[in-house]
Parts: sequence; C-alpha cells; structure tokens
Amino acid sequence: MSVGSEVYTADGKLIGQYYKENRSPVELKNISPNLVNALIATEDVRFYNHHGVDFYSFFTSMLSTAKGERRGGSTITQQLAKNLFETRKRKSQGIIKHVPLIRTIVYKCKEWLTAFKIEHVYSKQQILTLYLNTVPFGNNSFGIKTASLKYFNKTPDKVTPAEAALLIGMLKATSSYNPIKNPDRALERRNTVLSQMQKYSYLTKEGYDTSAKSPIKLDLSYVEEDSHGDSYIRRAVEKWLDKWCKDNDYNLYEDGLKIYTTIDSRMQQYAEEAVAEKMKMLQKRFNNLWGNKNPWRDSKGVEIKDFILKNEQRLPIYKLLDKKYKGDTTQIQEYFKKKKRMTVFTWKGEQDTTFSTVDSIKYYAHILNTGMMTLEPSTGKIKVWIGGIDHRFFNYDHVNQSRRQAGSTFKPFAYLTALDNGFTPCDKFTDKPVTIKYKDNGKDEVWQPNNADFHFSYQEMSLRWAMGKSVNSITAQLTEKVGWDKIVEYAHKCGIESPLKSVPSVSLGSNDVSVFEMVRAYSTFLNKGEKLDPLLVTKITDQQGNVLEEFTLKAERVISEETAWLMLYMFRGGMEEPGGTSQALWEYPGLWKKDNQIGGKTGTSSDYVDGWYMGITKDLVTGIWVGADDRSVHFTTSETGEGSHTALPIFGRFMEKVYADTKLGYTYGAFPKPWVKITKQYNCPSPRIVADTTSTDSTSNPIDTTHVLPVPATTTPETPENNPPPNQ
Repeated sequence: MSVGSEVYTADGKLIGQYYKENRSPVELKNISPNLVNALIATEDVRFYNHHGVDFYSFFTSMLSTAKGERRGGSTITQQLAKNLFETRKRKSQGIIKHVPLIRTIVYKCKEWLTAFKIEHVYSKQQILTLYLNTVPFGNNSFGIKTASLKYFNKTPDKVTPAEAALLIGMLKATSSYNPIKNPDRALERRNTVLSQMQKYSYLTKEGYDTSAKSPIKLDLSYVEEDSHGDSYIRRAVEKWLDKWCKDNDYNLYEDGLKIYTTIDSRMQQYAEEAVAEKMKMLQKRFNNLWGNKNPWRDSKGVEIKDFILKNEQRLPIYKLLDKKYKGDTTQIQEYFKKKKRMTVFTWKGEQDTTFSTVDSIKYYAHILNTGMMTLEPSTGKIKVWIGGIDHRFFNYDHVNQSRRQAGSTFKPFAYLTALDNGFTPCDKFTDKPVTIKYKDNGKDEVWQPNNADFHFSYQEMSLRWAMGKSVNSITAQLTEKVGWDKIVEYAHKCGIESPLKSVPSVSLGSNDVSVFEMVRAYSTFLNKGEKLDPLLVTKITDQQGNVLEEFTLKAERVISEETAWLMLYMFRGGMEEPGGTSQALWEYPGLWKKDNQIGGKTGTSSDYVDGWYMGITKDLVTGIWVGADDRSVHFTTSETGEGSHTALPIFGRFMEKVYADTKLGYTYGAFPKPWVKITKQYNCPSPRIVADTTSTDSTSNPIDTTHVLPVPATTTPETPENNPPPNQ
C-alpha cells in the first residue's frame, strides 16, 4: 500500500503527514453482507470459483467489446492487484508504455500474475476485506468505512441494500456516479447494481422493488476528527511543492517523502501564543461593540438584509437542495433552519452545541480572523506561518490564499518610487487639500483624498515624517509627482504579484494583496534591494534519508542598496517621527533594550475592515492582517479597528517572546549601517512633540486628534546609527 510523507520543522519536529487519511481499515465481520453481495454481483460474479483470473469472463468481455458492448473482465483480485501495485502508472511501465497494444498486454499479464500470487497467499474473505479497505470512493474517501461514514454517516455494517448498491456502483467511475455531484446518474447506476443483486439471488423481487423505488438519502454531517497533523503549514507546504511533485513524478500521499521546512517550532509557538492572546481580546472588544446588533453593514452603516441568504447560496449543498426541491425556497429554508448537533469554535475551546445552518452562518460571521508570516530576509527562510486562528474550523489560509486591501501599508511603495527617482527623505511637502484629475477606462475622474481626521494642518513635513505619520494628502501629492503607474511598477518589482489597478489611490492601498506578498516585498529593503523567493522547504529525502532535492535561495536585484537602506531609515520614522503610527509599540517594554530599533507601517482599509501591521527588525520582517472573513463585518471606530489597535499588538507581543528566548539568536540592536555611501540627504532635523498626539493609519475615516506643534530641531542632528526615540 502507499506510504505517506512526513513534514518537519527546521529543528526536527514532526508537523504533520500526507497520506490518504480517509482509509480506515475494517474487518469483514464489520462489513454488511449487502456490500459484499453488491460487489460480487456487479464486479465478479464468479469470484468464489476462480483462482485470481477468470478467463471465461475475460474472453466473454472481449466478445462483448467486439460487439460494441463494453464490459470489464477484471476480477476483484485483479482490481486489487492493480490498486495495490499501481501496475498501470507510467513509472511502472518502462519503455513499453510507448507501444499501445503491447502496453495493454504487459500490464494485463502483470495483473494476472499478481492476482494468482494474491489468491495463493490469501483467502477469499481476506481478499474481499483488503479490496473493500483500499478502493477509492471519491471525495477523498478511501475504503468502505470512510465512504459509508462520508455519504451516510453510518458504519459499513449498517448500510441498507440501496446504500450498498450506491457505494458499489460508484466504483465504476467515482466522479461520474458521485451522488453529491451527479445524483441522477448515481441513482441510475445504483439501480443497475440492485438489478444485478436480484439477478444473482442476493436480493428478492420485493427487496429490489423497495430499494429501487427509494430516493437517494445522503447524510453528509459526518466530520473526520483525525486530521493527521493537518495545519496551515502542512497545506502551504503541499501547495509550495505542487510543481516540484509534478515535474519529478512524486506523490506526497504515496511516496514516503521526508520534507524539511524552514519553520522554527519555537517561533511558531510564540506567534501562535501571541495570536491567541491578542485575538481573544479583540474578539471580546468586537462583541462588546456590536452587542446584539448584526455587524454586517454596507458602507453607510445600514444592515445588509440579504446577508444570510447570500451566504446560504455560497454553500456547496445549496445547488443540490435547489435541484432536489425544484427551486422551492420555502423547503430550502426549512432545511437551513433545521437544528443539528455540531461542534463550533470558541476562544474557550471547541464547544458542542445545537445550531441550524442559519445559526452557524450568523455565529461565524462575527468571528475575527488573522494571517501572519515572519521571514528572515538574509536567508529567505519563512520562520512563522499562521493562516488563521484555528485550522480545524477555518481552513482558508489568510497568508497566501486571502487577499485584502492593504491600506496604508502600501504607502511605502510610493515613497520608494520617489526615493529611487530623485527625491530624498528630507524633501518637504505641505499637508493641504489635493485634487488629482485622471482618466479611468476613458472616463474623466477626480480624486480628492482626505486625511484620516478630515483635517489639513498646512504644515510642511519631510517625506520621512509624512510616511511615519501616514499623512494621506502628502502621499497623494507624491503619487501625482512620481506617477501611479510607476508606483505599481515598483510594487511589482519588489514582489507584489496580485493585479494592481493603476489609479491615484493605489498608494493608499486600494488594491487587494496577500500577507505573503507584502512580507516578501518588505523583505527587499532589509535584503539590500534584492527581491527574493521565500523558502518554505529546504530539503526533501526518501525514507532511507537519501536527498532527493535541496532548495536554495533565489534573489534578484530590483533596487539599489542605497535606496533600500534609505527605505529602512524611512520605516524607522513610524517610531521616531512625531505622531508616528507605530508608536503603540512603546507599550511593550520587552522590545526596547540595548538601543533596539524597530521599523514598520500600520494600515487600515476604509470603514476599518482590514487592519495591518508590517514590522521590521534588523533580522526579521513580519506581516499581520486582522479582520472578518466577510468584508461587510468590521469595527466602527479608530480606537477599536485601526491596524495599530488590531494587528500591531500581535507583533509587539510576538517580538517580546522572540527576544526573550536567547537560544533563537535574534538579538536587540540597531538597523544595519549603510551598505554603500549614501549620496542623498537623510539626517534632516525632526520636529519634537510638545503636545500629546494621536496618530492614525486609516485612509478614510475621521478621528479626534491633537495636532503636533513643531519646535526648532535640536542642535545634534539625527543620525541613523544613533537616533534616540522622540519625547513621549
């Protein structure tokens, strides 16, 4: 039988396994005679009379084929041989696979010889048991036990003749006769099997009539509890290796590979702890905000009336119900309102409850989720991968599957474009209203962005201060100067692969991107201007430890070392400039030892739908997104919903844990000194804060703020190597 593959962390801990987990062996005594009878009547009526190969059946099948009535002549034992030893796979055929007729004769002879050997070693009962435990039934179900649980939520000893006929009928073509996808064809095939059972006296005439007239009754409520280490990382590795497996003809679920990832188990644990701690608090805040009110709202705050209906229609079962009830919405709604036992996610642990489908949709719509990834740019190794709050309940990966509006975390690409095209961090712009005229699909458009607080200070600011404080008006002016097409070009250069609509608002994060892309793009600055392809797997071996493949870092220069270093200097502005949006990190004392420096950028999309934080230390880049899966569900105020209040705290807590574990090797310290001579002015005087300031990263929503009052710069100019934090 096939051998599964194993996935390990970089420090040698088993993460999970790949194998056909839905194959649960069961003894023949626990298999209903209905199944055995249906199998023999349909697949091999002379099973008890041959020794592995039924030449009579083989020659009669050839005769039938010649007459245009295609009929298989393989015995159950031959089919078992084929399934176990994969005699028809290309890699089992050698050079003969290129000769059509000879190829068929060769694999038939292999199956015959193997079938004879199987019959010599095993009894008929053992062969039936082995066969029923190995055959595929579609929907990733292997073996009769998982199939009967999957389709009828019952063990194989309890299936009726009609259910047995449906399952055995699928063996001819698991996709074509799948009762979920093709109920009509499955019903027709089931009745064919029932007629065979009657023909060979396994079913009475009355039994046949009763079974053939009964409709297909599926129960799809069974959930496989044993996931065999299933996780976001396990799934990400599978996707990452998909092309390699195809190119090298390997199957993760069959070929017994050992896969070594870049994930550090301790860092992963710290990240999971930080996520659990902060997301639990955020969920409580969110629940308190909405109370008993439904949170699904349009941009004007009006409740979306058809929210539940639209979510019902997205469910895979909706089409089946629509067909079954012939579009009768009343009956469909009755089904969705029917209560059933289920286990749901809570922050106090999974909980058994009685919910209808409607209850479940409402419940899960309230749940906030997250995606987090940490990368070590110097090696290209992904150290942390958190696709969501709990893979058992939320399979959707928010690191590389989900794409959400980046908000202000996209602004650095506008400043990058400027710095790489003649501007310096000290160049000044005035915070004032902006009007930009442009064409979109041939239409004349006008864009007039507001600052987050709908206030313009009319104050001159350096580009570093404007980026650190996340000022929309200055970012918009810069966008007009360098060109939004150019900003899109630079974002793609750095590793953003999602399509980006080239409009003036691109620099404020109006496009959807993934956490994976953003971390990859930000790592370019710490990697001296070289874009890299992040590594998730370093090595693959066979079961004996022989190395099959080693993966190395691939990097490509996309910006100069000078520009890359200046961008790191710009990112520090979020902590060091007045009103910098990263300054909530001062609340985490474990971050600020030995003159440590951290750069970063917060981001919040319109209506507080998406909260982001991109954090940079001298060694690591971390990206975090927080929000609800449905974009109509979100916070309502800056104090609750901005990235600085949702995603940033996860980063702060995570990095405290990383620094506290000295065995990890990530130490406190300043950002790297310039790798090359810096030709542009950057140590420009910074104003000091003389009044408290509340900064924001949101791109569209008003908040209350106390504005910065500038004072003359200190006599000691700011330098990148020795730059104290601003007055608090």
